Amino acid sequence: MGTTPRAVRALILLAGFYLVALVVLGVLVGADAAAWIWGPHLLALKVTVFSALLGLPVLRGLFALGTDTGDGPEALPVGEPDQPELWRAVRSLAERSGTRAPDEILLTGDVNAAVSEDARLLGLLPGRRRLYIGVPLLTGLSEPQLHSVIAHELGHYGNADTRLAGITRRGHDCVLRTVESFQEQERKRIGKERSRQEKADAKRVRKGRKARGVDTGRTGLRYRMMAKPFQAYARFYLRATNSVNRQQELAADRMAVRVAGRDATASALREIAVLDAAHDFYRSRYALLGVEAGLLPPRGEVVGGLRHLLADPGRRSDLAEMRGELPDDEESPYDSHPPVAERVRLIEAQPDDGLGAAPARPALALLRDTGRVLVELEDVLLTPEARAMRRVEWPELAHRGMYARAAAAAEELRTALAAAGIAPGSPTGELTALLDSADAGRLWPVAGHLPKSPEAARATGRAAREFLRPALEAGTHRLAELALVETRGAYWELSWSERTRLRLPRAADPGATEEAVTAAVRALLADVPDTAPLRTLLAG
Repeated sequence: MGTTPRAVRALILLAGFYLVALVVLGVLVGADAAAWIWGPHLLALKVTVFSALLGLPVLRGLFALGTDTGDGPEALPVGEPDQPELWRAVRSLAERSGTRAPDEILLTGDVNAAVSEDARLLGLLPGRRRLYIGVPLLTGLSEPQLHSVIAHELGHYGNADTRLAGITRRGHDCVLRTVESFQEQERKRIGKERSRQEKADAKRVRKGRKARGVDTGRTGLRYRMMAKPFQAYARFYLRATNSVNRQQELAADRMAVRVAGRDATASALREIAVLDAAHDFYRSRYALLGVEAGLLPPRGEVVGGLRHLLADPGRRSDLAEMRGELPDDEESPYDSHPPVAERVRLIEAQPDDGLGAAPARPALALLRDTGRVLVELEDVLLTPEARAMRRVEWPELAHRGMYARAAAAAEELRTALAAAGIAPGSPTGELTALLDSADAGRLWPVAGHLPKSPEAARATGRAAREFLRPALEAGTHRLAELALVETRGAYWELSWSERTRLRLPRAADPGATEEAVTAAVRALLADVPDTAPLRTLLAG
């Protein structure tokens, strides 16, 4: 479909929203007029106020047109004088794609690349172009693979996708803003009604009467009914626009194949799926590990540290296995992209173009002074609070971050010990007191001070113990780890191949310390508690 027919279609879909909105407003105005003509003035006034409340969300949606939130990704602009090789590659790819090069290149912290265009007249006239490149892509892709990603995005320019995206985005905002306005009003009504009924029940209970309970099933019904036509049109709108988006993605894939080659494009899609999972894992297990302790890795490593994970031999074998197992997602009519597996299948089914996928240098080599760029990107991405955190080297971050997490996980047990009369102190002292309580037959009474669900609070005997066992075991395990750090110099050891584990200084096996703690805690919680393993472990 050419640019003009697609523009007409986008405008028709946008006009459809206005038609629905005008019909709904017309019904409300008609009801007001009928009330003033045939009804008493008091009733007419009530109907008018009611109509105004229902019509306000519709008007909000109508006036969404022309408003732009400007919510682009947080990014670091890089100029051509600073990054000449990256700019040279992008300009060459734009020329080979037959489209105008972007006016700006911006680096982000996402596993993604994207393009935008400040088109005018709802996207009918071209405007300033921006290309966004995620640094994780530069870190994990080869240069030919990155070329295919950029060629794909430039294909959206050549197909006028970014220009027409303005119309689609405005219509999307109008429809969803209207639906959200109705839902917001419904939530407010339900909240007020729930509060009113809860107060009424409390008053009845104080008078010795039975509470009626809270029922908000019919509250907000008018807003739900008003939202239905807009919800129906939103579903139709998303299905219609996303079907076009999926075709645009496939067309951009064909452009990437033509410019960068079949093998590079297919391998890039496989690699991005792996990078996405690896990046999420890296952020949660490494980059943000010390946040609870107010710590971050060295400057530039919050984003750039992903390279350590990708370079680790143990992780590389896992990632290689993931590349061969693309996610087999079912296509939904509401998806804006076809499933990755389907895109790869279509690309790999094309004839061999002879370009191959020869080994090439990492895409990160396109950047000049990479360390400085990573530091500058962090300054853009991180909040002022995060930038103020202390920076430490990776081994210290692993230990102190895990210590903070262990301390937080042991807090409920330490509070229970205090409630049982055991004076707060060091982890070693508290653990020793817990072991003494177990030897005195008071382990489970102490555990009874742990937080309990209503079901656990009603349980007695062995059932009560089983409810408490998971929390007691987890808390004791963490408290034992803290005590080993305090008494025997244990430390959490950084590993890019495996998870971070607690290790005693002279332990030959990285997992031996945790296994010993686990066995000792289970011995403590056996039907006949045995405190000797934990005491021996503490004593060394």
